[in-house]
Amino acid sequence: MPPGRRFRQDAEPSGAGEAQRNGGCGMHRRALLGRDTERRTLAALVEQGAAGSGGATVITGAPGIGKSALVAEAAGAAARGGTRVITAVGVQSEEDLPCAGLHQLVHQLRDGIDDLPGRQRTALLAAVGLVDEAVPDLYLVGLAALTLLTDAAAKAPLLVVVEDAHWMDRASLDVLGFVARRIESDPLVLVAVTRRLDDRLSSAGLPVLHLGPLTDEVSGEVLDAVAPGLGQQVRRRLLEEAAGNPLALTELPVALQSVGGAYALNPGPLPLTARLERTFTARVSRLPADTRAVLLLSALNGDGTMDECLAAATRMLGTAVDVGAFEAAIDAGLVEAHGPAFRHPLIRSAMHHAATAAERQAAHAALAAALQGQPDRQAWHRAAATAGLDEGVAGDLDSTAGRALRRGGVAAALAALRRAAELTKDPSARADRLLRAAELALESGQGDIATHLLTQARALDLSVRDQGRAAWVSIALAEGTRGEGAATAELAELAVEIAAGESTLGLRMLWSAVLQCFWGEPGPAARERVADAAARMPVPADNADLVALRAYSAPVERGEGVMEGLAGQLERSSENAEGDQLLGAAAVTVGAPALASRLTARSLDVLRAQGRLSMLARALCVQAGSAARLGDVRAGSLAAEEAASLARETGQPLVHAMVNAIRAQLAAVSGDPAAEAWAAEAEREALPSGGRPVLAIMQMARGQAALCQGRYGDAFGHLHRVFDPADPAFHSWLRFYAVAELVEAAVRSESAGVARDIVRELTPLGDSTSSPALLCGLRLGRALLSPQDAAEPLYRAALDAVPVDWPFEGARARLALGEWLRRHRRPAESRVALQAAREIFDALGASAWAERARQELRAAGASSPRQDPATVDRLTSTELHVAQLAAQGLTNREIGERLYVSPRTVSTHLQRMFPKLGVTSRGELAAVLGGTTTYPESAAS
Repeated sequence: MPPGRRFRQDAEPSGAGEAQRNGGCGMHRRALLGRDTERRTLAALVEQGAAGSGGATVITGAPGIGKSALVAEAAGAAARGGTRVITAVGVQSEEDLPCAGLHQLVHQLRDGIDDLPGRQRTALLAAVGLVDEAVPDLYLVGLAALTLLTDAAAKAPLLVVVEDAHWMDRASLDVLGFVARRIESDPLVLVAVTRRLDDRLSSAGLPVLHLGPLTDEVSGEVLDAVAPGLGQQVRRRLLEEAAGNPLALTELPVALQSVGGAYALNPGPLPLTARLERTFTARVSRLPADTRAVLLLSALNGDGTMDECLAAATRMLGTAVDVGAFEAAIDAGLVEAHGPAFRHPLIRSAMHHAATAAERQAAHAALAAALQGQPDRQAWHRAAATAGLDEGVAGDLDSTAGRALRRGGVAAALAALRRAAELTKDPSARADRLLRAAELALESGQGDIATHLLTQARALDLSVRDQGRAAWVSIALAEGTRGEGAATAELAELAVEIAAGESTLGLRMLWSAVLQCFWGEPGPAARERVADAAARMPVPADNADLVALRAYSAPVERGEGVMEGLAGQLERSSENAEGDQLLGAAAVTVGAPALASRLTARSLDVLRAQGRLSMLARALCVQAGSAARLGDVRAGSLAAEEAASLARETGQPLVHAMVNAIRAQLAAVSGDPAAEAWAAEAEREALPSGGRPVLAIMQMARGQAALCQGRYGDAFGHLHRVFDPADPAFHSWLRFYAVAELVEAAVRSESAGVARDIVRELTPLGDSTSSPALLCGLRLGRALLSPQDAAEPLYRAALDAVPVDWPFEGARARLALGEWLRRHRRPAESRVALQAAREIFDALGASAWAERARQELRAAGASSPRQDPATVDRLTSTELHVAQLAAQGLTNREIGERLYVSPRTVSTHLQRMFPKLGVTSRGELAAVLGGTTTYPESAAS
């Protein structure tokens, strides 16, 4: 068994089944008084799960408010009805051990691990430390956990209870949140119990059931049941102190007895948690020394075993301590006889806070000595026992961080490195640990922590290498959207220097500078220096990352070499999914959407299989954007929906904003009135960080929508912003996609002079590049601006030059040519061009443009009725994706693996779509879907 993880000695975690055992006790019954609404809500969820339509919820409330009692009752009823109940318990001392909570659940479902698909099985076992392999991505662990839980639920309905979720390690909560969001059609319910709704749970978007204080009337009933016959003054004071908290109402009378009634006369209320902890602490102080020792060790040892605590107590006291030490604690009502386990989480807190610092350090030292063969837990206990600097302990924590990263525990690794830095004396080693921690904080979206760690590191005397790392973190903290141009250029030049010794770090630093140019506007001089740095990188010219970097840094200015490099990458076989995604994004920047689609398509299946959902979200965003520019509405919508969901889930706000801007584009192309709503949402998300690409795409969407509606002045106003360097929506490269639309809007709104100036400005760039977007836009723009009697050759030249893999642009040129022919009284010729344009627009789903073609056809004397929506357009994007995969012959389980949902959810989607498509079996899907393909291929076809 690999170090750092162990299975418990008992058959299930101590919390498992406790809810059922406690369900009938008096205290729990009293805690449920006045909770009828909450009880019905939770019971309905559990019943719904047992019926095959599960879900998840979070129960919040103060300590002692009755959360566990509420769950205990529901769990007891579920178990009596045939539902299996499993429990995981968050423990404060294991908050920094990655997947400690998940380990508890996996242990209880271990019989199903061997049935998982191979990649999922390995990822799950690696995450909980049962095989010594690196976890490729925590989302693959999430899929494995989802499969494990839904497979178990297929045998019997399953209720998963997560107690004390506020102390659960972040990796486990991320996995459980991933699972909870995907519970839809399975007999599975997940209930998380927590004192507060922090970001780890709120980001999951789960329903929340909040428990507040009991009413005065119910509080009186509870107190009278616990302590009948109290004097009015004492009763009134206890009700006031308890403030509607059921545990306080139960425990304060016991505390009152132990101090002879004096407690009721103490002036001034204390905070409720402190007051409750004091009631438990008062009992502890009268216990024997060996009992106090084992209780403190149990509180600090998390989910450890009784044997570990007894061994540590023996070492700490210097005398043999056996299980009898727990007897006094059981008699005092502090622990359960069957565990022993603390009767309430507050008792654990009370033990921790009641001990002096010296006592806690001694206890941690004793535990560290007792935990041989468990280096991660041992390292944390050694760190807690250390007051000053200690390189040995720091080194152990550094190793712990490395193991945590292998298991996907970024938060745990961050915590270990931060503590290691605190214990490190050598400035160079301390800087390294601080910067690594800052990088991890940045990766996990904790910008404030990253900034704090960066400030600490910069206070040290940094090497050139570490200066570069610090600069990279600083730029990345700004999300590449802001920053001074000179600093961006200096970072790029420093990257070249560092790449001579560390190419990976140098490339990463250069990416930060390049992204500053993409997301922000550092100025022409800074852009040129960044492009020069990319050209001087000491890396092989065919390196995929370098090809993408050069494309990003100078997509048009050095366009011929950039396009050749990208096309050359397409001809090479690739196993670098991340590189393919970056190359695809670079091709969009160059103005080659069809090439971008093909490059990105190579990455999708690999990223899915690896569970790299953050990168998959970005790849799908590129795919959706490419499809939008290619006019392929169905493929673009499919990719955009999944990209938006994954961007939210993986915490990438700028990617989400970009997807919403692309949705606005797709809506504009299809004539959907939701275009403005999507654009407004993208604008709201992007403005705080100044995300210029988002603002540019959003304005292009607004301009295209106005153009198709005949609002030419509005269209020109929206589109011109993308070309105005003083405007936040200006973008040096993305504007190339809007040249033809801008010119048409300008010509039709008496602003042709402005359009001529823009075309004149861009023409030299067109002479140095083979960018399809810029060249197509300039050719059609010149035709639109030319004198009417000389325009026909220019229109035909523009049409002839459209790449064969860009049918939308070809239809756009045909529409413009057909309009010119009709206005010059050549209706027969115009109808040929317009009919071809209309057919292409209809096939792509570009309904707004198809309607323009129809209007022109009617004006040219030809009827052109509106086409009925395709059968597949009755499906949601998710249903369409499921249908496409099923038509390819994939099983429900295989489809679930692709889409990160359960097989039963796939089955539900199929059942819903069959009536919409008029089919009765999956064997008919291929014929009904016809030429509809999945988005990886559609835009490239």
